[in-house]
Amino acid sequence: MLIDRADDRPWDAQIAYKLIYPLRNTFVTPNYLTSLRLLFGIFAGIFFALGEYKYSNIGAFCFVLSNFLDHADGELARLKNQISSKGHIYDLISDALVNILLFLGMGIGLMQTSLGVYACIMGIISGTTVAAIFYMRNDIEKNIGKKNARQPYKSGAEAEDILYALPIITYFQLDYYFIFAASIGAPIFCIYVIKDYLGLKK
Repeated sequence: MLIDRADDRPWDAQIAYKLIYPLRNTFVTPNYLTSLRLLFGIFAGIFFALGEYKYSNIGAFCFVLSNFLDHADGELARLKNQISSKGHIYDLISDALVNILLFLGMGIGLMQTSLGVYACIMGIISGTTVAAIFYMRNDIEKNIGKKNARQPYKSGAEAEDILYALPIITYFQLDYYFIFAASIGAPIFCIYVIKDYLGLKK
């Protein structure tokens, strides 16, 4: 499927638009897709928490579907002209919950490794930090403008797109290194967002 280079939306949002376009005249609403996104995110957290190789791979697949649906609901809302503040809030809450559950579940699942209880702590740090980033970006978007809230973006890819690599990470059993990197990288990126957040609010 070709991506329109003149379209400044992320590549996954462009693909989501093409895939959900046939739903524009159906009973399916944006909130249906948001609920499906949340459901797959919950499944991802549960599967990761089981801590077994096969379940981690299933969890990674569930999370990728959940992450993709995060764009699909917004595209459908625009297509059906059903954008609402309640729907936006529901979407944001789902974003935060899915990311918290992903890292928490991964941390719980990795407690049986040499990381022990530290794996769970790393998961909590990563998940809550990512949720904080979502909150600040939403507040910037609401009060200052969507353009100012955009995360680092280049050639159709956003910083969070690294999470699409989860199936590769779990397949090669790199979860251990991923949670460790996330517990350091997420807080560092959060500091970067806090600086922008405080600067733009002045």
